[in-house]
Amino acid sequence: MIKPEEFTDVSYEVEESWAVVTIDRPERYNSFRGRTVDELIAAFKHAWADERVACVILTGAGDKAFCAGGDVKERAQTGSYGPTESGLFEIQQLHQTMRDMPKPTIAAVNGVAAGGGHVLHVLCDLSVASETARFGQSGPRVGSFDAGFGSAYLARVVGEKRARQIWFLLDLYDAQTAERWGLVNDVVAPEELMDKAREYARKISALSPTALRFLKHSFNADSDHMQGLGNIAFAGLDLFVQMPEAKEGANAFAEKRAPDFSPWR
Repeated sequence: MIKPEEFTDVSYEVEESWAVVTIDRPERYNSFRGRTVDELIAAFKHAWADERVACVILTGAGDKAFCAGGDVKERAQTGSYGPTESGLFEIQQLHQTMRDMPKPTIAAVNGVAAGGGHVLHVLCDLSVASETARFGQSGPRVGSFDAGFGSAYLARVVGEKRARQIWFLLDLYDAQTAERWGLVNDVVAPEELMDKAREYARKISALSPTALRFLKHSFNADSDHMQGLGNIAFAGLDLFVQMPEAKEGANAFAEKRAPDFSPWR
């Protein structure tokens, strides 16, 4: 497992009794490549194993983006999300690690949370948003999708109609709308974001870790079957991204033009 001192795409630090995990690729709107996912998995596992850590705050570097999802530009240029420790792009393992770790996770959404980045914030147990945050999906526009937790669990959070609206229309929604829909727990001024996330973390740190462990597993038990949906979905996605239709989405994004999917209707 990668050690925090070896991280290049993520920063990891322990503050008081919580860990802060920061996706640190602001030049790419904190989008993730294979290396980023490997480091995020390692960061959550380090926090899981560290007895000093009661919970984890996940955020993004800078003030423009929490995480813009997968690095579509790299996918368009290289045909993949880059090299990884195992040779696999382990985004499903990241999702499962975030759910399985018995410590609560708090998303501090400081900017755009789109695509796979939107999924990461949805999977966190709690979400705090800056007033400047924006939320939405992008997969069908760039030749991708998340038909596992990213859609099925999202419907549990906001309801079927809203989840379909998010995935089928691909609009970006402001933080106030996200709060109204139940996507986030609190909306604060940008300069207050990390203070609010730390306030959550400080409250959690005072509670019984065993009680929190059982509660988190109990909350997750009813939706754990969605991992099976994810296995099917990502197996299909592995095939889909090699097809001309998906490549049109990635290429259009890299070339800053609108995609033309009409030949595949």
